Amino acid sequence: MEIQKPVHELPLEKILTWTFTLYSRNLTTFLIPFLAAALVVGSLGAVVSNFATTAVANIPEPGASPEEIQNWLWSFMVAMLAIVFIMGIISWIVSTVVNGVCVKCAADLIEKGKASLTEAFNFTVYKLVSLLAVALITVILIGLGFLALIIPGIILLIMFSLVVPAIMIEDIGALDSLSRSRRLVSYRWLKTFVLLLIVYLAVFFVSYIGNLIGQPLGPFSTIVGSIAAAFIQPIIPIALTVYYYAMVAKEAKRVPPPPPPPPF
Repeated sequence: MEIQKPVHELPLEKILTWTFTLYSRNLTTFLIPFLAAALVVGSLGAVVSNFATTAVANIPEPGASPEEIQNWLWSFMVAMLAIVFIMGIISWIVSTVVNGVCVKCAADLIEKGKASLTEAFNFTVYKLVSLLAVALITVILIGLGFLALIIPGIILLIMFSLVVPAIMIEDIGALDSLSRSRRLVSYRWLKTFVLLLIVYLAVFFVSYIGNLIGQPLGPFSTIVGSIAAAFIQPIIPIALTVYYYAMVAKEAKRVPPPPPPPPF
C-alpha cells in the first residue's frame, strides 16, 4: 500500500489502515522514543512505589505518641508530594517530546517517504515551548470540561485533538493551534470521536494487560507496564497525524475555486 499526502478526505477505516501500516513499516522509528519514555516514566513510578513501601514499613509503632505520628505523617506527605510533583513535571516533558517526535516522523513519512529521529527530535525541541504550553492549556480546559458533567470535556477533547500536528506540521504557536484544530475537525465531530475512542481504547487495553503481567514483580511492575504500553502508544500520534492530513484535504475541497479572470 502506497502512503502519501492525501488529496481527498480519507474514510475512518483507511485512516486506521494507514496508521497501522505506517507503524508496522517503521516500527523502530516510532518505538524507540516510546521505549525510552517508558523506561524513564516506569523508573520514576518504581521510585514512588518503593518510597511508599519503605515509608509504610517505618510507620510509628502503635504505642507511639501523637507527636511522633504527626511528625511521621507530615514528613511522609511532604516527601510524597515533592516526588509526585517532580515525577509529573518530568513525565509531562517526556511525553510531550515523544509525541512531538512521532508526529514529525509520521508527517515526514507521509510527505517525503522517509523520516529521521534526529531531525524530528531537533524540531520538537525547537517547538517545545509551544507544545508544552498547548498541553497545559488543553489539559486544564478538558479537565474543567469533564468536571462540568463530562460532555463538555469530550467536546473539548475532540476540538483540540489536532493541536500537536498543527504545531509540528504548520509551525504555528500554541494559541493558533487551538483555533486551527477546531477548524479542521469542524463538521467531523462524530468521526473524530470514533477515531479517538478506538485508538485510546486500544492503548488502554494493552496497557492494562501489561500492568497485569507486571504485578508479580512488585516495584518493577510499573516499568513492565510502561514498556508494554510503549508498543501500542505510537498509534495515537500516528493516527492523529494521518487524520490531520485527511482533514486538511477535506478543508481544501470546501474552499471555493477562485473566480475566473476578467475577459479584458
